[in-house]
Amino acid sequence: MSDARTPIYDVIDERFRTERCVYGDDRLETLYDGGRWSEGPLYFPAGRFLIWSDIPNDRMMRWDETDGAVSVFRSPAGHPNGNTLDAQGRLITCEQGNRRVTRTEHDGSVTVLADRFGGKRLNSPNDAVVHSDGSIYFSDPDFGITTDYEGYRAESEIGAPNVYRIDPVTADVRLVADGFAGPNGLVLSADERRLYVSDTRANHVRVFDVRSDGTLSEGEVFVECRAGDGRFDNIRFDDGGRLWVAAMADGVHCYAPDGTLIGRIRTPEPVANITFGGAKRNRMFIAATNALYSLVTSVTGLSRLPGR
Repeated sequence: MSDARTPIYDVIDERFRTERCVYGDDRLETLYDGGRWSEGPLYFPAGRFLIWSDIPNDRMMRWDETDGAVSVFRSPAGHPNGNTLDAQGRLITCEQGNRRVTRTEHDGSVTVLADRFGGKRLNSPNDAVVHSDGSIYFSDPDFGITTDYEGYRAESEIGAPNVYRIDPVTADVRLVADGFAGPNGLVLSADERRLYVSDTRANHVRVFDVRSDGTLSEGEVFVECRAGDGRFDNIRFDDGGRLWVAAMADGVHCYAPDGTLIGRIRTPEPVANITFGGAKRNRMFIAATNALYSLVTSVTGLSRLPGR
């Protein structure tokens, strides 16, 4: 275990300071640095451990909070990307290589939740979020089929990258949003009335109203990545309504509820995914290229366990 001791907070708007976003750890802690491309961190409160995806190595890794031990959680794993939990604490995984969304049951068996739309294979599911009604929204870009690096090179059967919803009763897969260049991370607002989706290739985050039947509005751009080397990947909310965005080479961005970029966490390598965890949900875990970092923050992540 090592520390990256460089100044990490970049105050862009004074709200980043006055709202006390900069009073956590002043360094990043390196938990692991032996990956190839790290994504999909997910904290399990009941077990006090975190799993994440090492996509090119076709494995899921596990870090134990009690002793810092790192081990292989699953391999092969279908070149996994995003991970989340459902209301029963079961693991939901987007498997890029297998081109499907799965659920790991409590006995360890794997259930396929979605692998096709309209009879055609999905492209390469990337990230998912579970609504309190049990439905699952997931993004389906082509990142896992463009080359053999993060999956298996293939032609898209669907022909476009979209966002879909898995019905909690019928298990039907429904297209709920299109018009993306590369849909990636997605997250629901605290009241579940809005769904936010990052588009890596368009380099912005779109926001959609969630209707009572689970369908979405046409959507609009909420924030765009600032000029430079940044590219938006996954997104997470804290309980103050601020949106935190993994912005690749530009570190981790923090946006106020009005969409203003107020601050940034600098990182030593490009950031793909982030999540909040720990006993108080105030430990940020950062999956960045080869490594997994963390810092205890002065903000608390929004709970995404449905029903809480």
